[in-house]
Amino acid sequence: MKVRISRIVLLVVMLSFIVSAGSSAAVRTGAWVDEVVFVEETDPNKAIARIEAGELDIYTLGIAQADLVKQIQSSPKLDYEISFGSYNELTLNPAGPIFDNGKLNPFAVPAIREALNWLIDRDYISAEVFGGLGVARYTPLNTAFPDYARYADVIRQLELKYAYDPAKAKEVITAEMQKLGAALVNGKWTYKGEQVTLIFLIRPEDERRQVGDYIASQLETVGFVVDRQYKTSAEAAPLWNAGDPKLGQWHLYTGGWTSTLVNRDLADNFSFFHTKRGMASPLWMAYEPDPTFDKVAERLSNGDFSTADERRELFAQALEMAFKDSVRIWLNDRISIWPRSANVTMATDVGAGMSASWIWGLTIRRDEGIGGKVSIGNTGMLVEPWNPVAGTNWLYDNMIIRGTGETGVMPDPFTGLYRPQRVEKAEVYHLEGLPVMKSLDWVDLTFVKEIKVPGDTWVDWDAKNQQFIPAAQKYPEGLSAKTKVVVHFAKNLFTDVKWHDGSTLSMGDILLRLILSFDRAKPESAIYDESAVPDFEAFMQTFKGVRIIQTNPLVVEYYTDTVALDAEYVAEDAVYLFWPYMAQGPASWHALALGIKAETAKELAFSKSKADLLKVEWMNYIAGPSLNILNRHMEAALAETYLPYAGILGKYVSADEITARYNNIKNWYASKRHFWLGTGALYLDQVRTVEKIAVLKRFEAFPDAADKWAGFSSPPIASVQVVGANQVRRSAGANFTVNVTFDGEPYAVKDVDFVKYMVFDSRDNLVLVDEATAVKDGEWRISLSAADAAKIPIGTARIELAVSPIAVSIPAFGNIQFVVLP
Repeated sequence: MKVRISRIVLLVVMLSFIVSAGSSAAVRTGAWVDEVVFVEETDPNKAIARIEAGELDIYTLGIAQADLVKQIQSSPKLDYEISFGSYNELTLNPAGPIFDNGKLNPFAVPAIREALNWLIDRDYISAEVFGGLGVARYTPLNTAFPDYARYADVIRQLELKYAYDPAKAKEVITAEMQKLGAALVNGKWTYKGEQVTLIFLIRPEDERRQVGDYIASQLETVGFVVDRQYKTSAEAAPLWNAGDPKLGQWHLYTGGWTSTLVNRDLADNFSFFHTKRGMASPLWMAYEPDPTFDKVAERLSNGDFSTADERRELFAQALEMAFKDSVRIWLNDRISIWPRSANVTMATDVGAGMSASWIWGLTIRRDEGIGGKVSIGNTGMLVEPWNPVAGTNWLYDNMIIRGTGETGVMPDPFTGLYRPQRVEKAEVYHLEGLPVMKSLDWVDLTFVKEIKVPGDTWVDWDAKNQQFIPAAQKYPEGLSAKTKVVVHFAKNLFTDVKWHDGSTLSMGDILLRLILSFDRAKPESAIYDESAVPDFEAFMQTFKGVRIIQTNPLVVEYYTDTVALDAEYVAEDAVYLFWPYMAQGPASWHALALGIKAETAKELAFSKSKADLLKVEWMNYIAGPSLNILNRHMEAALAETYLPYAGILGKYVSADEITARYNNIKNWYASKRHFWLGTGALYLDQVRTVEKIAVLKRFEAFPDAADKWAGFSSPPIASVQVVGANQVRRSAGANFTVNVTFDGEPYAVKDVDFVKYMVFDSRDNLVLVDEATAVKDGEWRISLSAADAAKIPIGTARIELAVSPIAVSIPAFGNIQFVVLP
């Protein structure tokens, strides 16, 4: 029996998360629980059985298998959360067209990659493989997030253009393979007398096994021989992500991703998934997008636009060019069920689910009580090295990492808007006319006629002399910006916030994090890393400078040409540059110093790309040969009172702090046998890479009350119904009523960003696009005039609707069909 749950029904039944703070909440700080144990469990069936048996409390793989969902829903010992941000795609190897081993790689040809869009039936995957717990996806934009609804008219036309058409796919593939010199012999492609065999890395742990088998069968129908290699995450990652794509070890991989928050702004997805700026791994370094596409993606990533119309045009270009590039074939967005014990709760992100939630460690709790242990099953963990600069990007490792850290502002699990964690307020100034809004009280938004960058603002970095370059020196003619942000950090920042080894947060942590944003991308630097350059160059396209106004309490200014639709996102950009949580984890200056010394000595490297270049180990702060090397540099740093970038940090970090910090981390390593430090509510107590076990324990010095992130109400997910006549005369037009509700109650007009409708004819041609008119709370009207109706050909037609609420970043969709008469 298949369980089919519509998008709207699932949205409505989204479980609320409300933590009732007990009388002891005022004295409990940090985590509610005392200990969290992560263990690897790759089999969802076994994981669910282990939760029922009491061996596990949570499983961090979103379930989309209909039979397992039914089992979870029917068990009195289980409960679950729902999310909408998990998705699947087909990752293609673009190297070639001839690998280093002499074999042909068809996917080096963009047209063959593009043709796979027609070869794959996404509706079949969503309906049959996922049992209705999924939605077909064609583009880099998540169908459950606001930008999809915002540009639905553009996307729907592309979805129709690239709909399932195996005959067209075969025609294109045949023509392009012949251009490569391949020949079809007895129905199989050959190149230089050998069959063209595609190595397909298929993940067997979840539905991707069935997805992979289906795609492999489709590839075989157009003449390819497919070598189906079923590999777990740990087995596949060294090949597709960490291996050199030119070696020819793989052609395709069943990729799976989970959003890290409810993402209200997907402009960066094109750059991340299609260009070198995405990740510092060998696969991403092999991407060579069309220069026009690359530039458009970069502009979107940087928020380089001045009006909503300009942003829309950039999205329209990027969406179309993404199909032409097709280094990934998007397959489906998953509606994921996250199983847990009925007596354990945790704030789950509506978009990210459990495994990518930023605040799971601050909210996990057993029986709404205090203390105790929670056991979590991870589908894959400790796969790649941990280091905060360019370490593992593995989803399940990063869940553990997030539990050990915090960021200055944290994403709301329902809206995706950033809320303050170590920030009191932010003042955002934008040029007049920019399409920006604000929703939360911690941000003040002001529009101004001009923004001048002061001469003493730091605008670049001199890696040779290890000094910041002021605006007056680099831009003597003056410099202006589109945006200015003033961030006021918490007053207790440098007294109450502690690293896990007991060190107090200091300006050294703030400044080293800032310096490393520049230094690694400068050829003059001792730790120059070529893989850091693409992302840095994109950043510098819009970066206009930073200033430290005062240090206690810390107040900073940030100048940029980046524009985001939400002021909270721009404020987060400013906080991110200063807060010591880097791309892959929390980063204290003294822990980073050990890695800097090791990379300078060419014994380790922060990134996989540089490690391969130097033929050294990818730096790992938690296990392996890296530990002895880092320990040796720690002893040397202590002996010489080493301070990285002393010309800058020396103004803020005393000799006493240097000695105290190294002694603290020395004692920490002696006790824990790793160098992983954070400021989060949980610390890494034990890590056993062979057994795949990580143990986190409550950090007693965490300054915040345990109930700080409690009390989330049920997210107001909208339900939509369209009502109207089933016949429309072209000479008369018609009105349709749109009812928007939440829990049966009218949705307030002020809480809805837009209600967009699109009219399609019987041949799926887009005829009209407009926005419905608000009548009253819960009701909008679509008015098709006689002139509008006259544009629709006689025959069947339909209206598709996208509603984008403000209070929660999950759009709702509806439709109605009708017949057009003369």
